[in-house]
Amino acid sequence: LSEQANPRHDVIWGMAASSMVDPRISATLEPYQPKGIDAVPKQFRDPNNKWFAVTGYMAAFCVNNERLKQKGLPMPTSWKDLTAPGFKGEVVMPNPASSGTGYVQIASLLQMMGPEKGWSFLDALDKNVAQYIKSGSRPCNVASSGEYTVGLSFDLRAIKNIAEGYPITMVIPSEGAGNELETNGLVAASKHQEAAKRFLDWTVSPAAANAYYKWKAIVTIPGGEMPKNFRDAGLPADVSKVLYPVDFAKASADRAETIATWQKKYER
Repeated sequence: LSEQANPRHDVIWGMAASSMVDPRISATLEPYQPKGIDAVPKQFRDPNNKWFAVTGYMAAFCVNNERLKQKGLPMPTSWKDLTAPGFKGEVVMPNPASSGTGYVQIASLLQMMGPEKGWSFLDALDKNVAQYIKSGSRPCNVASSGEYTVGLSFDLRAIKNIAEGYPITMVIPSEGAGNELETNGLVAASKHQEAAKRFLDWTVSPAAANAYYKWKAIVTIPGGEMPKNFRDAGLPADVSKVLYPVDFAKASADRAETIATWQKKYER
């Protein structure tokens, strides 16, 4: 935004969808449809062709199998399950004021349930939360080490911890997983448009999909091969089926108010 009068960049690559939908940023972009974009489902593309999402991450629970058995608790499969009395003091969650993962979780729940029911649900969940942690990955790490039963985190952290041998199960909540998509777009004032377009074409290629799979659990481009450890951890072959359809513009517009309300009610 500060460089829009004389930009020194040609593309935006991997920006959070909740930021990309900011009208100020959208105004700096030029519509472009890369070669192969038709293979990317419409839910991952801007209707005006100003951006498209190739990667992302989603909310996931890291559940310590040993501690779960020790406490005599059933495997949670949904957000609702985490409000059961047996999970009191057994849940850790990211702080949405400092963690993007934490905000994704809160924003998607409020959209899913509506404000009134959503805040009531968060009141019930808060009774079972032992602590709110500033990082999105640390809740999974402390659950993995057995300090708590459930760490509310994100997909790749769970997958990596399982691959490293920690006794955890990754649970994608049955209500649908809150998520953040990572988007690409062409800068309208780019001084190197042909090269920029060629790069954006590459970002939707099968070669790019395989490169993304080293780091991302949500890859929207067909043609890449999901790694075995992703499948072993329980990630579905078609992740789009488990994603909650987040309204990114609303999540962005509501962010300051949502975080202020959350801090007032739960921060400790």
